[in-house]
Amino acid sequence: MQRRVTFDNRLLPYLLLAPQVTVTLVFFIWPAANAIWQSVHLQDAFGIRSEFVWFENFTHVLSDPNYLDTLKVTVVFSIAVTVLAMGVALLLAVLADSKIKGARAYKTLLIWPYALAPAVAAVLWMFIFNPDIGSFGQALRALGYDWDYRLNGGQALVMVIMAASWKQVSYNFIFFLAGLQAIPRSVMEAASIDGAGPMRRFWTITFPLLSPTTFFLLVVDMVYAFFETFGTIHALTQGGPGKATETLIFRVYQDGVVNNDLGGSSAQSVILMVIVIALTAVQFRFVERKVHYA
Repeated sequence: MQRRVTFDNRLLPYLLLAPQVTVTLVFFIWPAANAIWQSVHLQDAFGIRSEFVWFENFTHVLSDPNYLDTLKVTVVFSIAVTVLAMGVALLLAVLADSKIKGARAYKTLLIWPYALAPAVAAVLWMFIFNPDIGSFGQALRALGYDWDYRLNGGQALVMVIMAASWKQVSYNFIFFLAGLQAIPRSVMEAASIDGAGPMRRFWTITFPLLSPTTFFLLVVDMVYAFFETFGTIHALTQGGPGKATETLIFRVYQDGVVNNDLGGSSAQSVILMVIVIALTAVQFRFVERKVHYA
């Protein structure tokens, strides 16, 4: 029999909801509505006058070859960051969950990087892999590899993918570790007695039981790759060289703040919002079918 929580004061539930509703309205609903309004207007360079132009901004954006190239970079970047961050985090969580010496210390150290701001994490990677002053950058050059992410677009893309993934690994690690610790030890011990090896136990027992956590992190990491990696890219490469690391969120900033094209950047932000909502809907529609809830 389910018990329903009741409040003596009818206003109390609304007061408890008020802070979250206020935050949602001020920081999510209002900016989204403002972006939609600006996306169908064309403003002058000084922001004094605006003209209603219907979908002209969207037409201009979608017909721009540079925007389509940026979309391709974003797709590659987002998939790579999601797969790399989740794969490494799962591997580290499995290792940390095993009975090894100093497991508690490893767990603490692996969580620390999540406390860093994206821009700070990017600066750390810049100092490590800088071809002039970075230890790894100089080591790669000493080995004969022509490493310079400031001039090579492919190297720059790999660099920002690794930096963004490293920042998200700690977040994924926390959830994967919690999911692993929730799996009953008796189930694993029974499978071991039946003769199942470590790999078979992982793929037939551990990973299916982790599917709710994996699905949750898949959605979160995709949103992270699309929206929350701006600081990393801005601090590391500024979208260069030659727009090789320019993602959709960075292009919104570049066109809106630097180039002062508020209508075009607002149209891009609306398109980006639609893409993320569509991807999330597809994940819930098709991927969630394979999720096994205990």
